[in-house]
Amino acid sequence: MAGTDLLAAFTAPLDVFGMQTSALPYPAFDLPQAELHAALARRRAYLHPYRWTSLGLSLIEAMMIGLPVVALAATEAVEAVPQDAGVLSTRLPVLVEALSAFVGDPALASQYGKAARAAARSRYGIARFLADWDGLLGSSAGNPVRHVAR
Repeated sequence: MAGTDLLAAFTAPLDVFGMQTSALPYPAFDLPQAELHAALARRRAYLHPYRWTSLGLSLIEAMMIGLPVVALAATEAVEAVPQDAGVLSTRLPVLVEALSAFVGDPALASQYGKAARAAARSRYGIARFLADWDGLLGSSAGNPVRHVAR
């Protein structure tokens, strides 16, 4: 389910974050939430090998941090990650090559990471949420309200 069986194919160095990851043959980190984002931000890219999940919060968090995404083209990741924010494929060699490219080229990772952050902020950020919420409340009350970004 989590795609850990795919990790052995990757040639780039991997760090694994999450609960119950110590059995994997990679550096594993089960960090408190307060430390997690800073630790993720020190990485070059985010690998999302999940096969069966809805839209994982970890994917959105990585994009918000500004990490380019390398993801199995399954689940809602296909809709969440625009082309300029990462690489999605059902073909493992494509994902392996993409992760290696991001790890080996900081400028490329930064370019894709900036696009990932912009996409996450526009789709999942608080400004969009408030605008949608204000519009719904205003429409329900018969008084359409337009949210003004601050």
